[in-house]
Amino acid sequence: MSVSKKVILIGHFGVGKSSLVQRFVHQKFSDQYITTIGVKIDKKIVKVGDMDVTMIIWDIAGEDSQQKIPASYKLGAHGALYVFDISRPSTFENLQAELESLNDVIPGIPVQVLANKMDLVNDEERGMILSRLPVQGVFETSAKTGLHVEEAFKQLAEKMV
Repeated sequence: MSVSKKVILIGHFGVGKSSLVQRFVHQKFSDQYITTIGVKIDKKIVKVGDMDVTMIIWDIAGEDSQQKIPASYKLGAHGALYVFDISRPSTFENLQAELESLNDVIPGIPVQVLANKMDLVNDEERGMILSRLPVQGVFETSAKTGLHVEEAFKQLAEKMV
């Protein structure tokens, strides 16, 4: 059996959303920064039990506020990955409000929060930052090293079926 699920990646610009998609879908990483304009759509099939889940991944251009992202990009999403850069506090200082804003547009969908760029912080910084976040169950990821990237997408796929 197979199903298709729309997944949106959201977060500030430069947090590594496109790099996470490249790592997950193509097992590639590039240090070169290329700004996403609008939305880029990719897909990958993930096995969940005996089901093939086609994840239609919408990599939405980064904004400093969810209010600036057109609601039409979010509508119809079955799940979301909210990505922030753990080395840049400005990308997660309004995390709770951003998640609430997302829930206002598409209520009740599973949302996975990813603390990306874990390769840029030491264990002490990591612990301090994560302990102050207003949410639990944050995935610690690095598109550069591949840390927990596959697991984050796979867990979201499991929550969507």
